[in-house]
Amino acid sequence: MTKTEAEKRIEKLKKLINHYRYLYHVKDSQEFSPEALDSLKKELFDLEQTFPDLVTPDSPTQRVGGQPLSKFSKARHMKPMLSFNDAFSEQDVKDWLERNIKLLSQPEKENIHFYCEPKLDGLAIELVYSLGKQGGILLKTGSTRGDGLIGEDVTQNLKTIDSIPLRLRQTSDIIKDLEKEKLFAVADNIKNKGLDNLVVRGEAIIAQKEFLKINKEQEKRSLAPYANPRNLAAGSVRQLDPKIAASRNLEADIYDLVTDLGQKTHEQEHKILKALGFKSNNKYNKFCKDIKEVFAFRDFWLKKRQTLPYEIDGIVVVINNNEIFNKLGVVGKAPRGAIAFKFPLKQATTIVEDIKLQVGRTGAITPVAVLKPVKLAGVVISRATLHNQDEIERLGLKIKDTVIVGRAGDVIPDIIKVLPELRTGQEKEFIWPKTCPSCGANLLRLDREVVLRCSNKDCFARTKNSFYHFVSKGAFNIEGLGPKIIDRLLAENLIKDPSDLFLLEPGDLVVLERFAEKSANNLISALRDKKKISFSRFIFSLGIRNVGEVASQDLAFHFKNLDNLKQATLEDFQAIKNIGPIAAQAIADFFKNKKNLEFLDNLIKAGVKIENQQQSQQLAGLKFVITGSLKTITRDQAKEKIFSLGGLVSEAVSLKTDFVIIGLNPGSKFEKAKKLKVKTISEADFLKIVS
Repeated sequence: MTKTEAEKRIEKLKKLINHYRYLYHVKDSQEFSPEALDSLKKELFDLEQTFPDLVTPDSPTQRVGGQPLSKFSKARHMKPMLSFNDAFSEQDVKDWLERNIKLLSQPEKENIHFYCEPKLDGLAIELVYSLGKQGGILLKTGSTRGDGLIGEDVTQNLKTIDSIPLRLRQTSDIIKDLEKEKLFAVADNIKNKGLDNLVVRGEAIIAQKEFLKINKEQEKRSLAPYANPRNLAAGSVRQLDPKIAASRNLEADIYDLVTDLGQKTHEQEHKILKALGFKSNNKYNKFCKDIKEVFAFRDFWLKKRQTLPYEIDGIVVVINNNEIFNKLGVVGKAPRGAIAFKFPLKQATTIVEDIKLQVGRTGAITPVAVLKPVKLAGVVISRATLHNQDEIERLGLKIKDTVIVGRAGDVIPDIIKVLPELRTGQEKEFIWPKTCPSCGANLLRLDREVVLRCSNKDCFARTKNSFYHFVSKGAFNIEGLGPKIIDRLLAENLIKDPSDLFLLEPGDLVVLERFAEKSANNLISALRDKKKISFSRFIFSLGIRNVGEVASQDLAFHFKNLDNLKQATLEDFQAIKNIGPIAAQAIADFFKNKKNLEFLDNLIKAGVKIENQQQSQQLAGLKFVITGSLKTITRDQAKEKIFSLGGLVSEAVSLKTDFVIIGLNPGSKFEKAKKLKVKTISEADFLKIVS
């Protein structure tokens, strides 16, 4: 990107970020996710790092928050309330550390250690304590961050939070606890100077259980639920009526001691805050001697974040030595000596470089956005599905648009929103072709369908995709037989339909370029091992339109064997509870087709053995959802076990879900299960149920 292009992009980013920051921080309104906003801010930050002379005082990277609301009186901060720059990868953190090391002497470099803590997602607050008229150190002012210099005086609302002390503990008790922690210099300082004008900072937060409880009340009253705990906490603190704030059961985590009491490290600050009587999540924090331990701490909370009572979106990494921290100073809105190491984004912003069309096994034409590569949920993605023509029109998407991309169900990249505010005039409309991009046949839209389809049943792209589906995990699950090998076998005319796969011999493969004898033997062995297959998997492998894994299970349990299925009528299919009219018609059409019946016969002749479906009723009628990685069994094995016992597996959590199985690193389904109060079970619990 040239400097001129960067300058234009920076201006557009600043305008858009400022708009959404105002909505988020001042109005407590959210038009898209904080993660997507973080992604825009990160892009702006990176551009300004590349072109530092383009940094201006009005850049969002140089400003902390929004303007204070006029309905509250203003409170000036003794020192600016700063926030942190974000890191999204280990390399980002390494780059941050490297930039800091360049500013330090050799002895200082050798004394760099870190203090890390989970990054709470709440509302930043400052508390000021002073000597009361009747003695004791009392809460004088509580304020929000505001613009970093002047915040909103929300003292009365913060006083409703039980975890915020209205009066500090007895000085003698504070000193006693400090001496237990061997903080003798700090204890002596308090003895000599007292605690008048003590300033601390932290976060007003709401626990997940309270958030769910309040949203349930909202639903009972037919009111819109709150988007997230941060918005609810912020809105509660900014209520004019303190009774409303009191009803929300807010909490406060205090993590920053602004007043100099002689503390030498950030770790000491947490111990001092605890001695003073503040709630500080010390038990979740950790001193880390090096960057390797920082990464381990972050990975730990990435896996265990659901065990916390609060919502977190990453960890905060602070250079522990206060002298080094202060020497590093501030750049823009953030201290150099600390950084927010965010968890992988589930939403991010990027640019649509092009739109390509894919032809599926049923002839369905699916538009796919070719993206400027972006890291999302820990994985670099460069493609996102656009589903169909209607979806492109609904989004108003043009090629070269900046978009928010997310992962539907934490799996499939999906375009969520277009940001037309960032258009440059170089964007162009996507023109749909009238013919198939693979074979040139006409594209058709059938009744009651939103997708376009290739009209040629012998289209090569359709043939390839039917093979890919046939050998996929949910079907015959033939390992080692990927798209590249299938493409080569088709190109050499070694296979015409999937039944030919089971007739291959090692000699057929070794003649192919770069196919060694051992590889050929391994693949043929894998094919022979997979000739035996359950009836439900067999049905799924056929690639019948609108028949997925669940419908395949229903058909298998209903008809028991292939002969019964072949003899069934349209009315028989329509009578099955979970089979809709379109799917029923597609199934009937498949088994009427002479070519398909010949294909089924060829599979049997090639040695495929179908296990007739036997169903236990142990889990009859129960619906399961699986989220996260399972350790002792695969997802497919878990699904088969559920189906074999009469249960159902769904990809989405709803009020009709009976159990959500929670594996490692669960996604948004876990959050939805908690919100809907659907029962969650561990992998071990599930195995006990099905044993």
